[in-house]
Amino acid sequence: MGVKNRRLAKPERSSLLLVNIAQLLTLRSSKPGPRRGADLAELGVIEDAAVLCQAGKIVAVGKTREALRDPWYRKNQKTVREIDCRGMVVLPGFVDSHTHPVFVAPRLVDFESAQLAPPTGKSPQPVGHSLERRRRAPGRQAHSHREVLAAFNEMADHGATTIEAKSGYGLSTVSEIKSLEAIRAAAAQWPGRIAPTLLGAHVVPDEFKANPDDYVREVCEKMIPTAARTKLAEFVDVFCDQGAFTPQQSARVFAAAEQHGLPVRAHMCQLSATDLQPFLRFRPASFDHMDHLQPADMAPLAQSDTIASLVPGANYFLGHPYPDARRLISAGVAVALATDYNPGSSPTPSMPFILSLACTQMKMSPAEAISAATVNGACALRLADTKGSIEPGKDADLAAFRVTDYREIAYWFAVNHCAFTILNGYLRQTYVPSVG
Repeated sequence: MGVKNRRLAKPERSSLLLVNIAQLLTLRSSKPGPRRGADLAELGVIEDAAVLCQAGKIVAVGKTREALRDPWYRKNQKTVREIDCRGMVVLPGFVDSHTHPVFVAPRLVDFESAQLAPPTGKSPQPVGHSLERRRRAPGRQAHSHREVLAAFNEMADHGATTIEAKSGYGLSTVSEIKSLEAIRAAAAQWPGRIAPTLLGAHVVPDEFKANPDDYVREVCEKMIPTAARTKLAEFVDVFCDQGAFTPQQSARVFAAAEQHGLPVRAHMCQLSATDLQPFLRFRPASFDHMDHLQPADMAPLAQSDTIASLVPGANYFLGHPYPDARRLISAGVAVALATDYNPGSSPTPSMPFILSLACTQMKMSPAEAISAATVNGACALRLADTKGSIEPGKDADLAAFRVTDYREIAYWFAVNHCAFTILNGYLRQTYVPSVG
């Protein structure tokens, strides 16, 4: 198989036929909703497989020999770009359902200080360096939009095709809206799907420390209405934990979001336990982190549609204990995985690295980790109708890896084996196989 090492200056969209796929992980299921329990390990594997994509959609999935004999393909072969995926694994593009891409620079001072300080078990709060630089960013946000787009592209190079992107480092109405505008500007130039989220309730800024309820009022009465009116956000998030917002304050944020027609999600139980049951009445799309989940919350969470999104990159970077994924899965809770890409606690764009952490540190199987990073990630963003599996009618979002067994995606770490991604039918090439 011939190999070229190059990148396309611009993605291209055409009819695509992927053939000779060693393992195709379709993630198809007859059951609606997120994967739970034993179903999390069902990948729908097809060997020597083919996938046909047209106009940004998947139109056929099956064996290579069947695809090459198809009358439509024989008639239209000259208009279809054929990609030889011999020796590769192809799966749905990763759905990274928790990221913080709008920041100006890495937090190297915090990083260096953390290595010299004794462990405390606490997250580096507040987000002072990111907040200060974000507020000083240029008014037109050109720099931020370029940085956000670069982050999206780097995530795509590791297999992500759908990304949730939060604000949260401005912490004023003007700065938070500018952050969402930067996300929108970057999303307009990126072929994948972006789900923008308002995280005005990230931490209480210094100027409101004496009266945090006044800041909650600004979030509820200014930020959320503006984000809803301008359609800059699809979700509202809140960091409910020690050093951030109380359960009562978080419930006010949820109620304001509900009033303005925006679904909610939340950072929960990262640093301390919080009673989740009162929040379930808001039907949150996800609770994220979940390091200190209480046993009493297991059954109610398992009976809900709320996803428990685990972000082990933050645990790795901060040296914190990992969430008990096995206990969650055994209880029937729907589990997703995400990078938590951010400058303070998880500076990684790599979903394969997150899969490796899930397997080595949280004892998930490779199959469970893949389901959590694809179909359950799509459920966490309420995009399961179009994302998260490879089947006719869904968006053409795929990731190809230069491995012959899907377990290798989590097995290898600190290396990127992603060959290419297809984002809504657009081909983005990292490592290019022979193509016809």
